[in-house]
Amino acid sequence: MPISKNIKVKIKLPFIGEVEGSWEPDETEEKAAWELYVELITRISIIELKPDEGLLREALSSLYSVFSTTREILKKYGASIARCKDDSEISFGYLAIAVLNTVLRPVLAKWHPLLLDYESRKTKDTSPVEHEQLWERNQELRAELNQVRHILLEYAEILAEVAKVPLLIVDR
Repeated sequence: MPISKNIKVKIKLPFIGEVEGSWEPDETEEKAAWELYVELITRISIIELKPDEGLLREALSSLYSVFSTTREILKKYGASIARCKDDSEISFGYLAIAVLNTVLRPVLAKWHPLLLDYESRKTKDTSPVEHEQLWERNQELRAELNQVRHILLEYAEILAEVAKVPLLIVDR
């Protein structure tokens, strides 16, 4: 098995602040990082949702699916990916759970019920796009999704380095 390289991690997370340390991923963490990296870079979660594009519901659903996928990856690879190895201060599990609990969970807990409540008032003659555009909190949610996007971009960059792949993100 080739020797893993030591990766310097530095990412600012809400509520925690800056997470900084070294991470020497093993082969299992590299595989887990690749799986999560693919999920992040192929979803709307890291692509800017411009004011006149897309649906907020789809963006929240995309974030929720990242939450679900992360949990599945954590269960699939087991507790070993949560343990720090040798001189590592960071592990896949630690970073993944920190992102779930400080980045995704607060956004989903706040905005899912607010948007659901607003969606329940849509009339039959209004399209979902029109209805969302008329929501007084539309821009506020888009701004928050953009903040999340920046954090997830940093996270994706770390995962790419761990997975030993080039950064495959086109829209930065």
